[in-house]
Amino acid sequence: MMGQRDDGADPMTSRDQVLAACLAKPGSAEEYPFGDGAAVFKVAGRMFALVSLGPPPGSVSLKCDPHLALGLRARYAAVTPGYHLNKRHWNTVELDDSVPEEELLELIDHSYDLVVARLTRARRGSLGRGSGLGREDRADHD
Repeated sequence: MMGQRDDGADPMTSRDQVLAACLAKPGSAEEYPFGDGAAVFKVAGRMFALVSLGPPPGSVSLKCDPHLALGLRARYAAVTPGYHLNKRHWNTVELDDSVPEEELLELIDHSYDLVVARLTRARRGSLGRGSGLGREDRADHD
């Protein structure tokens, strides 16, 4: 079954693993502003992921560069414009195992990095190391 761990091989697309990956981001906070049906992950008060907690397989909505978003939607049937979100900047990914684990992790990182890049320098600095934000391309803009 999709999203269940019956063979010891944990597919990334299981909802629990997506939740853990989002919560592991530096400065990440898990909130439930829409009730028990969706976990919202924020960094410095700004949302970078929304995980559906309804029936399996579930889904995750992630912020995305508009050009990348269109390419992902063309490549994967499980990637659609963000449900109840700005469809230009958000994708909803159904957790049906059709998006490879590594790519899903990269999409979580990409969403987080897009949100953090818009924070002030001081707010970014307070998140600590490991967010990928110390790279030259971001440091040159401060």
